Amino acid sequence: MSLRLRLTLALGAAFVLLWSAAATWMLFDVRNQLMLSLDQRLAASARMVTGLLVQLPQPQLGEGGITRLSAEQLGIENGLACQVSSLRGEVLARSHSAPDSVLDAQHTGFHNQLIGDTAWRTFTMIRDGMRITTADRLDERATLKRSVLLAAALPVLVALLGSLVVLWIGLGKGLSPLRRIRTALAQRSADSVDPLIIERLPPELAPLVETQNQLFARIAQALERERRLTDDAAHELRSPLTAIKTHLQVAAMTEGDTARRALAQAELGTDRLHRTLEQLLMLARVEGRVSFDDGQRCTAIEVAQLAIADASQQPGPRIELNAAADVSLRALAMPPALAIAALRNLLDNARRHTRPRSHVQLSLQQHAEDKVCFTVVDHGPVIAAQQVERFTERFWRNSEGDGSGLGLSIVKAIAERCGCELRFVAHGDGLQVELIAGLQKADYVAE
Repeated sequence: MSLRLRLTLALGAAFVLLWSAAATWMLFDVRNQLMLSLDQRLAASARMVTGLLVQLPQPQLGEGGITRLSAEQLGIENGLACQVSSLRGEVLARSHSAPDSVLDAQHTGFHNQLIGDTAWRTFTMIRDGMRITTADRLDERATLKRSVLLAAALPVLVALLGSLVVLWIGLGKGLSPLRRIRTALAQRSADSVDPLIIERLPPELAPLVETQNQLFARIAQALERERRLTDDAAHELRSPLTAIKTHLQVAAMTEGDTARRALAQAELGTDRLHRTLEQLLMLARVEGRVSFDDGQRCTAIEVAQLAIADASQQPGPRIELNAAADVSLRALAMPPALAIAALRNLLDNARRHTRPRSHVQLSLQQHAEDKVCFTVVDHGPVIAAQQVERFTERFWRNSEGDGSGLGLSIVKAIAERCGCELRFVAHGDGLQVELIAGLQKADYVAE
């Protein structure tokens, strides 16, 4: 069932219910007012006859001792019957429209009585020793009531049907922006991620299109990350694989030291290929929003110690840890896996570029109340300002470096994902990198 039909049925049912209740109330009130008006007409006619009787000449008895007077003589409306009788029950005068049988005038006020096969509504009053009775037929009242109710109900029915038609047309007009959105989506190609541009949208639907465009933007970013990963992997893995294949071919064609050197070079190429693959997968997971939250939390000092332990597994300059006395023991507001990976990549990069017989410094300082700053300082060659700007580019390498060119790109991706600040400061004796991470609000209690 379409939304338009569903809304029409729901709103139409509400309209029918409300209009029916209002019409029932109105018709019931009209019926009561009509009956009251007819009764008041009987009473008014009786009082009018009373005032006219004293002005009429002495009536002559007709057939049966009853004087027949016209409606004009009695001053009553056509369609009404009138009977004048004495207190002893003798009929003194009757209108021509009165029934052949005598009207019961023993009870004053309003009464219903059946004369022959016809039901009458009568009103009797006593004045100047006479009983004046006015009456009209109930079947004529019923006919008049039906006519009045029909005249009142017909406009209500027409208005109700017109309301349903207007509701159907109005809902069609109101839902037309949804049809335009559906048409625009149906006409798009399967790989299109361009934003929807639909003019004259109502305020209620503008956020829907805006959210849809945000979804397209996220899909475009995901596709771009996938394309870049594919291109980078194809570009970066081709050279190590070619080198490994060449060294293995040399080892197969030679013997002795030459073969051993070729196998050693192939092993180095394999290690480099393995590191590059790990870095590519790590970058793809970080940018792809894969969850790293395992429910564990670590303090800044624990993260620094674990990162130093991981980085020290490879030969190279030693790492010196300096933690300020005021460093908070609260846990970092980021998954430990990402914090350790970011700090380890900074340490690996520093160890790779620092001079021989020097060391890498890792310092921890409290940064404001809810942040901590990791500072990694190496002692390497002088770095130009334009090179600093390219540090986080994928696969960009210093001419003197032998890394994959992904370590700092991963650090940047982790910093963006976890809301950290990343700063590079070149000095005369190497590079200083600052990673500022947030702390959790709740205190961390070390076991």
